[in-house]
Amino acid sequence: MSTFRFKSVEEASGRKPVEVKLPDTDVRKYYAKNVFNRQKMFEYLPDAVFKELVEAIDNKRPINRMTADAVAEGMRRWAIENGARHYTHWFHPLTDGTAEKHDSFIEHDGKGGVIENFSGKLLVQQEPDASSFPNGGLRNTFEARGYSAWDISSPAFILNNTLCIPTIFISYTGESLDYKTPLLRALNSVDKAAVRVARYFDPEVKHVNSFLGWEQEYFLIDEALYSARPDLMLTGRTLMGHESAKNQQLEDHYFGAIPKRVEAFMLELEYEAHKLGIPIKTRHNEVAPNQFELAPIYEETNLANDHNLLIMSLMSEVASRHNFRVLLHEKPFDGVNGSGKHNNWSLGTDKGTLLFSPGKTKEQNLQFIVFVANVMAAVHRHNALLKASIMSATNAHRLGGNEAPPAIISMFLGQQLTEIFEKLEANESNINFSPGDGMDLNVAQIPALMLDNTDRNRTSPFAFTGNRFEFRAVGSSANCASAMIALNAAVASQLNQFADIVDKRIGDGEDLHSVILDEVRILLKKSRDIRFDGNGYSEDWTKEAARRGLDTQTSAPLMFDAYLSADSIQMFEETGVFSKVELYARNEVKWEMYTKKIQIEARVLGDLAINHIIPAATRYQSLLLDNVYKIKNLFPEAKAHDIAAQDMKGIEVIAHHISEIRLLVDTLIESRKVSNRLTSEREKAISYHDNVCPLMDRIRYHIDKLELMVDNEIWPLPKYREMLFIR
Repeated sequence: MSTFRFKSVEEASGRKPVEVKLPDTDVRKYYAKNVFNRQKMFEYLPDAVFKELVEAIDNKRPINRMTADAVAEGMRRWAIENGARHYTHWFHPLTDGTAEKHDSFIEHDGKGGVIENFSGKLLVQQEPDASSFPNGGLRNTFEARGYSAWDISSPAFILNNTLCIPTIFISYTGESLDYKTPLLRALNSVDKAAVRVARYFDPEVKHVNSFLGWEQEYFLIDEALYSARPDLMLTGRTLMGHESAKNQQLEDHYFGAIPKRVEAFMLELEYEAHKLGIPIKTRHNEVAPNQFELAPIYEETNLANDHNLLIMSLMSEVASRHNFRVLLHEKPFDGVNGSGKHNNWSLGTDKGTLLFSPGKTKEQNLQFIVFVANVMAAVHRHNALLKASIMSATNAHRLGGNEAPPAIISMFLGQQLTEIFEKLEANESNINFSPGDGMDLNVAQIPALMLDNTDRNRTSPFAFTGNRFEFRAVGSSANCASAMIALNAAVASQLNQFADIVDKRIGDGEDLHSVILDEVRILLKKSRDIRFDGNGYSEDWTKEAARRGLDTQTSAPLMFDAYLSADSIQMFEETGVFSKVELYARNEVKWEMYTKKIQIEARVLGDLAINHIIPAATRYQSLLLDNVYKIKNLFPEAKAHDIAAQDMKGIEVIAHHISEIRLLVDTLIESRKVSNRLTSEREKAISYHDNVCPLMDRIRYHIDKLELMVDNEIWPLPKYREMLFIR
């Protein structure tokens, strides 16, 4: 049996670490070089076309065919001048990844040759063969037709000599088959709803934008080690492996000096990202060994989401040039922290006002409190839905593991804001209100309120952090759109309800500011159960959350049911984000994807257990048996018994683990067969969760015990101590 022993990058891969030399240290000279942004539009489009396109983007309206033709021609010239020979509609199918089909610019010239051409029709709409993408029953397998349509709000870019045009992806009958379509719907909905409320304080507001700042955590592993672990290659995580004697317990990796090889990778990644207009700003070591994080400057949510998907793709490409593999799985290694993707979310007006940021006047602070109170109400009402929006087969390994938020959605506000809200709730006498002067809480901090003065609660899945909310439960491999769709839609629905009540009351002659304050108090009282500033990891909190009526479900397949609750369906339909048909289809996809991921893991685990682990353990067991026979032949019986006793004990323990693994793998196979015979995707996912996953944990237990006993030279897989410390 061949064994793997890693010694060095050069020896294992035959390649030396890459030295990165940037063409220029001034980022401004190459930033957004490969993006058809407004500067490029101004250079390559006629003045009238440029103005028409910018106005359409800013006012969120479509462009006409004549404008599209002109934009397509300018975009083609720019792309070809910068080395592109193909174009693609770049979209986000329901796989958490991206998709693209490349076409060249050539067309027949009618004379036996070709010309390079790119029309507005090809820019605006394509018809890719999309029969194999998840659709949840919206189409039959033989119905391949689907449409991709240009999203003018996200600029085109050149990647690997291909012009990439961000698009939505819908079925022939108009249902969404992607993440971008419902995200744009949700952003449009929260824009309109938030404008209604913002105009109570500033009638000149025209638009409210949603902003997102994601923090991408990831692991790096040497490519040679990755290739020697079939479980990592096929599932993204290690299905077995005893924790290293040293892992993260010394906390010496967190914010430590970045290893030189990793820094070279980060430098090239930042360079490639900056050329694509991705404003990467932060990089650092994370808590677990080999774990790192990068984060950009905040952007409009749709663009930020495109950039996150693009950076995940770039990371893999750049890592391969540095003899690394990027692991985006939420829990690639047991016993150390997993990876998340904190989503920092905020709302801001077209006049530059951040709605979750306290102001310098009483009026601005009242607006701040109104929007925060409405977010609280939305998160309280839809806490089960928000949890479902971030759940997956992979993120289920991470949540609640004393490293990430628990699988219960609660909100952390901090001491100062909590005290203010409690005063408002209680309608205390020292809270005065004057319609002409705005709101006076008679609290010293309020006129110049600074709310980023409270320590963060790392156990809170949804925390207020000064001028934004941090949705910390999102998984590292996820498409941010899933969480942003649910959050923005829920907030839009709540803001509309708030505005409907306020409009009715002021229509009946009541004072605007008095009504607003009354309704805020009502929201605060109704949603106070969502507020929790304590330890989210404690068992007491789980009990307390259940008492408060918050969703405490721990089964991922059952969490997905929240999408199909009457309240969720009504909310999504009212906001225009999802139809009932689309919701049912998406849940079919969620259950199906959950099942398939667990199914693949189970098959890989069974294969490794039978074909790798048991043969290695048996080989070592044979060596021990051979040693016992030799001892008995060389020593007197009494002495031989004493000497061989320890080996005999080890032989028996190994035999026990081997026997248990064989039995459990057979049971695992039968359990999969039983689950696979179920016709309902929901019931199948539940069966895999309840019956297959526990068997996998039991198999891993016995394998990990064997790893501690079997000769290191015989063990067939790289161990954690080899994988988790980059040399």
